[in-house]
Amino acid sequence: MPVSAVATRYSNALADVVTAPGSALAPPTAVAELRSFEAALASRELRNALTTPAVPTARKRAVVGRVADILKLSPITRNFLFVLIDHRRISSFGDVVDAFEQTLDSRLGFARAEVASASELTGAQRAAIVAALEKVGDKRLRAQFAVDAALIGGVVARIGSTVYDGSVRGQLQALERRLSAESSS
Repeated sequence: MPVSAVATRYSNALADVVTAPGSALAPPTAVAELRSFEAALASRELRNALTTPAVPTARKRAVVGRVADILKLSPITRNFLFVLIDHRRISSFGDVVDAFEQTLDSRLGFARAEVASASELTGAQRAAIVAALEKVGDKRLRAQFAVDAALIGGVVARIGSTVYDGSVRGQLQALERRLSAESSS
């Protein structure tokens, strides 16, 4: 999913602060705090209050301050939210958080993997798949798992633009290609 220039700019700024030596906020904590605020933004009333131009910035900051107190957000996260309010960018908050996670992963040496399976995987199966993909891709991974009912069995993993197809469907298609190539020779 493409990330907007605005989201990238704000995510890079926050990543600079969080990854700086001696930062008071660890990257995983920053992500967790931003996600908790994002969950609070699911409230239509809160989202409308923070995005409508009719509400003065000072009031928006007061609301964000109260929500930050309730969620026990760090001063860094709170100040970042204030910056978004001040620059009228809170409506892009979800994109900013997604871009921030991608930026952190990149800076910390992680690649993102999307893994689809025919059925829900156990923790041990997930760990084994991640370990195998890390070995093949020679990178540490952050994997997102999903169930794809179209798969008969096995898994399909995507890391960047590379697809690793270990599904039954993929194996059957490979067999079909080999048989077609042999019969036409």
